[in-house]
Amino acid sequence: MEQGEKIEFRDGALVVPDFPIIPFIKGDGIGPDIWKATRLVVERAVSLLWGERRKIVWKEVHAGQRAFELTGQWLPPETVEAFETFRVGIKGPLTTPVGGGIRSLNVALRQALDLYACVRPVRYFRGVPSPVRYPERVDMVVFRENTEDVYAGMELKEGSPEARSLISFLQKEFGWEIPRDSGLGIKPISRSRTVRLVKAAIDYALSRGRRSITLVHKGNIQKFTEGAFVRWGYEVAKEYYPEETVSWAECDGWPPSGKILVKDTIADIFFQQALTRPEEFDIIATMNLNGDYISDALAAQVGGVGMAPGANINYSRGVAIFEATHGTAPKYAGMDKVNPTSLILSGAMMLEHMGWNEAAQLIEKALEETFAQRIVTYDLARLMDGATEVRCSEFAQKVCANMEGVF
Repeated sequence: MEQGEKIEFRDGALVVPDFPIIPFIKGDGIGPDIWKATRLVVERAVSLLWGERRKIVWKEVHAGQRAFELTGQWLPPETVEAFETFRVGIKGPLTTPVGGGIRSLNVALRQALDLYACVRPVRYFRGVPSPVRYPERVDMVVFRENTEDVYAGMELKEGSPEARSLISFLQKEFGWEIPRDSGLGIKPISRSRTVRLVKAAIDYALSRGRRSITLVHKGNIQKFTEGAFVRWGYEVAKEYYPEETVSWAECDGWPPSGKILVKDTIADIFFQQALTRPEEFDIIATMNLNGDYISDALAAQVGGVGMAPGANINYSRGVAIFEATHGTAPKYAGMDKVNPTSLILSGAMMLEHMGWNEAAQLIEKALEETFAQRIVTYDLARLMDGATEVRCSEFAQKVCANMEGVF
């Protein structure tokens, strides 16, 4: 590995050297293909802007199938330690072991590092085929709580002694009639984790001049979990940001100039309105399961999960991992075929997070130009009239050429 320096975290902010060490995981399945494309694009953007004055020093770490082959562990402690030590990293999609062991490597990594905010910007690139009439109206950022809800994995198997014991306890203590052949799961939603997620969403909105925060929930049914999330969300705005925010109830949906509107909506209604009037939504703050559904549904409106970047961030400790938001697609592994845009955009998010905004903007402009030229991988080419279908690596090369053109 070339000589580099660690990114530091001081007084609540990253301190990024000119030669930061960035851990990366290539990923499984199509991971190596899209990682190679992403690395090419990220390095070209940095080189065009700063020449030899700045450079990312990559440090490979392992998780998933490759890690298991090398170490016998799906998520080696050294990998978790590297992300914690160097603070900013990036990863491709990972295989999760079938039939036991870690429930999800992505969830395990998020929980090990307490990466409580899953941040997924969703926007449209002109020329990309979409199933909706006005995809350009979609411009949202989803803040999904990443550490609790049903994804916490607190489950008991149907018929197990533990499940039978809990069913008996619930019947005895609360009079809850639960079928004896039920599997059980616990859905924790806490005030403390809601507060930090909503604060992160509001801070993001303030730093980027966004218009509104929408708390998406099923609090009409789940009153003491998702309903509490909404109540606590409004309390966060009122307690910590009284000068910067205003609730819908306080302004009837017409916020004073310069104030961020805080509102809420029921999850099922949100899915409808995100299709019929997406321009009314800006920053979305929600819980784990809702956030999973919502981010994929919004991605479908702008071309699919291959177009959607993502990050998992602990803002209070300055640790962040950027990632492709799709799976490993093993049938396409090694074929140099798939769309690398999700990971490329995640790389751009990473650069922005580091304060290298110019490089992030350069990548996005080059992607816009490439899509406008109808030069795309197979997934988009089959839906686009007059498209030129290229391989994964060729797409990355064209993005690099277009960066030089718009630089």
